[in-house]
Amino acid sequence: MNRRNFIQSAAGVSGLMILKPKTAFGYAANSTVRWGLLGCGGRGTSVATSFAKNAGAHVVALADIFPDQLAKAKVHFDAVNASLGLPPIDPKNMFHGPDAYKALAASNEVDAAQISTPPFFHVEHLDGVTAGGKHAYCEKPMGVDVPQTRRALEIAKRIDGKLSVDVGFQIRSAPPFVEIVRRVQAGQIGKVASIAAYYNAPAASYPERTGMSANEKRLRNWLWDRTLSGDILLEQNIHVIDVCNWMMGAHPESAIARRSRKVVQNFGNTSDNYEVLFTYPGDVELTFSSTQFNVNHFFDVAERFFGSEGIAEAPYSGPLRIVGNNPWVWAGSEAPAKGKFAADGAFNDNLAQADAMKDRGFIESITSGKFHNQISIGVQSARSCMMARKSAETGRRMTWPEIENDQEEYALGMNLAQFA
Repeated sequence: MNRRNFIQSAAGVSGLMILKPKTAFGYAANSTVRWGLLGCGGRGTSVATSFAKNAGAHVVALADIFPDQLAKAKVHFDAVNASLGLPPIDPKNMFHGPDAYKALAASNEVDAAQISTPPFFHVEHLDGVTAGGKHAYCEKPMGVDVPQTRRALEIAKRIDGKLSVDVGFQIRSAPPFVEIVRRVQAGQIGKVASIAAYYNAPAASYPERTGMSANEKRLRNWLWDRTLSGDILLEQNIHVIDVCNWMMGAHPESAIARRSRKVVQNFGNTSDNYEVLFTYPGDVELTFSSTQFNVNHFFDVAERFFGSEGIAEAPYSGPLRIVGNNPWVWAGSEAPAKGKFAADGAFNDNLAQADAMKDRGFIESITSGKFHNQISIGVQSARSCMMARKSAETGRRMTWPEIENDQEEYALGMNLAQFA
């Protein structure tokens, strides 16, 4: 099956690409969803631009703790809107400071909010914008500690059937990954016996920052901060763990992990490598490794599922295929891997269609009234990573019941009022 056939099939079966000609829950089919961006950094800007260009969202509002981020984003999105024949952002719909999300939530000009703030704030901001009646596209992870995930599950109960909430696991919408998961779950590699996966990436980088307080540096360089990011396993590597959970149709039951900081020299406190042994139901073990310090921008991410009848290989770049008794390969993925790292998450190769498909699916959920509620999936993958992180912290095996009952709360350690 090639990409064109997959997209045609998906459109015919699920309506993923075709909005139905009716009005539902106050939205006319093919009408413009008014979009508010909360968190105007590189990733937030990239995702909102994708929603505008691929799914027809109209970016009408911006919110960020820092005024300079807002100003830069306005220039960018005014140009995006102009290219789409849409008006510029009204300055009255620009909100800054620690309570910017509250102003966005209260705005009558916004239908849906994109949450691209540091992970520490994801659940708080999701609570606020959905309480304001806004649909929400929330980046992963769904919280940085287990108490935050409990709050997220309460939000899921409150909004179910009333609002649409998607979590930023765009790989679940990438056509090659959708197809290989379907084939494995249909038994094409037989019984899955073991899994091997890895995520090797360059270290997170930021420009030199001078003339600002230590707290402001923490917020602006949040990927370097374990409290704000949740550490590399939860903030970045979670994509791989989510794919494994998706493929297995389950979360891991236990984890044994190690982590360290051997190479990275910035002022932060995140790890630069992880090694984890997850155990899934049926005693299926996943060996996972991660590095975030590689030189020369080396980048390589993949999952391999070993079954009784074959092996399923799902890399970001390079042949995505099944080898064994029932061979198959995604057409167009046979080219040599490029291994290009995109700091803003805008990848090519096997993820080339991931953002567009995810964007259209979310907008269609709003305009059709067939609302999504992906919070519990987000919580499951976040807790899977938290279980491994806790194992690395404690030096012992952690189980799913233990992490579900974990009470540790991450403390920000600063008063955000200084940025009002």
